[in-house]
Amino acid sequence: MIEIRPQEGIVGEIKVPGDKSISHRAALLGSLSREGIEVENFSPGEDCTSTLSCLRTMGCEVNRDAVSGKVSVKAPDGLKEPSDVLDAGNSGTTARLLLGLISGIPNIFAVITGDESLKRRPMGRVAKPLVAMGAKIDGREFGEKLPLAVRGRKLTGGVHTLQVASAQVKTAILFAGLRAQGATTVIEPILTRDHTEIMLEHLGIPIFRKGLEVTVYPASTLKGASWTIPGDFSAAAFWIVAAAITGESELHIKKVNVNPTRTGLLRVLQRMGLDYSIEDETLSGGERMATIAVKSSSLKGTKVMPEEIPSMIDELPVLAVAATQAEGTTEIRGAGELRVKESDRIHAMTEGLKRMGAQIEELKDGWIIRGKTKLSGTRLKSFGDHRIAMALAVAGLVAEDRVILEGESCVHISYPSFFEDLKALTTKSQPKERVSS
Repeated sequence: MIEIRPQEGIVGEIKVPGDKSISHRAALLGSLSREGIEVENFSPGEDCTSTLSCLRTMGCEVNRDAVSGKVSVKAPDGLKEPSDVLDAGNSGTTARLLLGLISGIPNIFAVITGDESLKRRPMGRVAKPLVAMGAKIDGREFGEKLPLAVRGRKLTGGVHTLQVASAQVKTAILFAGLRAQGATTVIEPILTRDHTEIMLEHLGIPIFRKGLEVTVYPASTLKGASWTIPGDFSAAAFWIVAAAITGESELHIKKVNVNPTRTGLLRVLQRMGLDYSIEDETLSGGERMATIAVKSSSLKGTKVMPEEIPSMIDELPVLAVAATQAEGTTEIRGAGELRVKESDRIHAMTEGLKRMGAQIEELKDGWIIRGKTKLSGTRLKSFGDHRIAMALAVAGLVAEDRVILEGESCVHISYPSFFEDLKALTTKSQPKERVSS
């Protein structure tokens, strides 16, 4: 457990870890390249480590420099049938994207599993469209839950209309489509993060995008490439909110991914009154990268609509924290997907913020939060969920007394240095050394 103390402000500069979504995709596409893909600033989190481990098990050459964050992945002789189970750990992205990748490689058999949390998460939304393409997938609850067994086959392209707005499902189908016969089209109900499309275009893969439709064409092999992965906006989100709600903040978050399909939080916070600017924008690997400068802000409540949710799904827990410090009522709807993440994030944030004295009402698909509320110091639990732990740590910065957070080590899933960075940025000695129970 760790102690979080109230703070006067968040001051300075920071670089957050490399984007987790992009890191997964770069590594997995590297496994389809004989020349290899090499990236700087690969995510240091355990989720992406799980992806690299699975690729090694399938015969990929994987090199990783922990100091520089440089990672290279290639498969000179193609992917091989693994001799052991592929363990995705806590990573839903690893499990779902591997299903798409393996499904289109004939004669490869693999079993994909994960930790207890991942075994509870839905996989049928990925398995069903892949089976429709000709894949052979089976597992618990008729292919709905891990462990799943997949045997690669020759697949057939086609048109897939998604019922759930999910970049992971879209990507799994597109990965399978790279080895399918004919074009593969995915139609989304709402535009989701488009890192896969950008990366495929950057690698020269035939792909066509129009509105909510994306079509990929077969590619026998991928060319090699190298680039720098931008900082993870989902990691930056915690610092954006922390700077906004603390009283004397001025923070520059350097080289962050500002892809519009990821920055829904900024658009919502902007209409709530966020004082920020985007500076020094450039491109890296086809992705937009910039510095986000944030100052203390007077926020007002707002209404977040279902169509906004896909561009900020991972940032909703920390948006709930911001809402407790905004004048008026904030209503967040259409976020039922939070119920099937690493934890039930709707319930976890409700419980945590209520313990701190927030006026928060739990809805089936979101929250109603009334502010501005003085939060109290108390003892909180992370629910083993990295985003819950970091969001509640941000809430602790504006509490009237210290917060004791249990289970904080789960931040290693995506942001291992979070608490070290927090200590470096805050104006008082914070966070305190871990305390005994």
